[in-house]
Amino acid sequence: MTKLPEQFIENMKKQLPENEWEAFFAVYKKSPFKGVRLNPLKGGVDEMKPLLPFLGERVAWEENGYYTTEEKVGGSPFHAAGLFYSQEPSAMCAAPLLEVKPGEKVLDLCSAPGGKGTQLACKMDGQGLIVLNEPVGSRAKILSQNVERMGVKNAVVISEMPENLSTKFAGYFDKILVDAPCSGEGMFRKNAEEALGEWSEENVAMCAERQARILDEATKMLREGGRLVYSTCTFATAEDEGQVRDYLGKHPEMRLISQEKLYPHKVDGEGHFAALFEKTKKTGEWDTRLKEMKPWCTRDAEKAYRDFEKKFFKDKFANRLYEANGILYDLPEGVFDWKGLQVLRVGVRLGEVKNGRFEPSHSLALCVKKAECKNTVELSGESLDRYLHGETVEADAENGWCLLCVNGYGLGLGKVVNGTVKNHYPKGLRN
Repeated sequence: MTKLPEQFIENMKKQLPENEWEAFFAVYKKSPFKGVRLNPLKGGVDEMKPLLPFLGERVAWEENGYYTTEEKVGGSPFHAAGLFYSQEPSAMCAAPLLEVKPGEKVLDLCSAPGGKGTQLACKMDGQGLIVLNEPVGSRAKILSQNVERMGVKNAVVISEMPENLSTKFAGYFDKILVDAPCSGEGMFRKNAEEALGEWSEENVAMCAERQARILDEATKMLREGGRLVYSTCTFATAEDEGQVRDYLGKHPEMRLISQEKLYPHKVDGEGHFAALFEKTKKTGEWDTRLKEMKPWCTRDAEKAYRDFEKKFFKDKFANRLYEANGILYDLPEGVFDWKGLQVLRVGVRLGEVKNGRFEPSHSLALCVKKAECKNTVELSGESLDRYLHGETVEADAENGWCLLCVNGYGLGLGKVVNGTVKNHYPKGLRN
């Protein structure tokens, strides 16, 4: 049983009707719910379901979300292939409120580790631009890794404070998610040691002040008619309903559309809060001078890549080549000039030119489908285990680069030499 702070207990008794006290506090004697969210960027979710026997009932507020009782799903090869993301069920409630569409410009301002950001990306189907920001460098790296694993092609991952972004992106985004750092009360059952260890009334007040500053900066970046979702995983009124009230008082240009709080005694999930706003009029200086980053690479680098592309793909794959320090990227359409920003990832990292030859990256393997590639190798049983351990595998395939697959889903790269596949699965990911 989770031991709750006395002050938190008193706060919740003030917030909840007396006839709900017993049910609310009883949840802390039970195990938390766990969930996974399927990734439609990899293909049809109906084809994925039979491969994932640990899927339970669907999560009501996310069409691709499912409950699971499996303790550890991260060891599945289908997790490595990016077919799903482990995500707490209630945490799936905020992103769908934005109703993002392909072709839009979307910002996830506090994005790490990437659950909600990749959830938004899944709705965009690779079209438009999604910017995923995380100010803390170490967390931004984890975010970038998850974006890579999920095969998101139209993302820019950056690590900046919100105030450094608002001057550059004034009025730029159609949709913004602010999943703000909070006191974490809603996670007392799921992450008891961490959440309880950091909780105090003072921390609640500090979080509320920080959230207000973040919301102020986010508002500057939203276009007229654009929508913003503010979410937390706390019950604290100062961070939820009180924050909404104060925000509307400071920003008459914003209209509240809806707000909802999920309590763990009412839903199968942890505590979460989400509010949806619309910007009804233009405010401040709107920067229309934001330049587009144009494709650029040397002739030698382009030739090296195109030679690889003709052998590896059935059709042309990359359209907007950009070279930086010998590394080639396929830029998202309409991506902005990111100079001056700390950028971790832009579009698809295709690979690197070494000694005049192109060597594809693991990122590329996770962004392509088997049907797009000429040379593929299916793995199962012992060969799958060997590959994930970084060992060579035998295969009846043509010499050269190949896509290694599990049940038809790209898992990584290898290079075939006379029936033996040299392993290029990243060392940091090997079992």
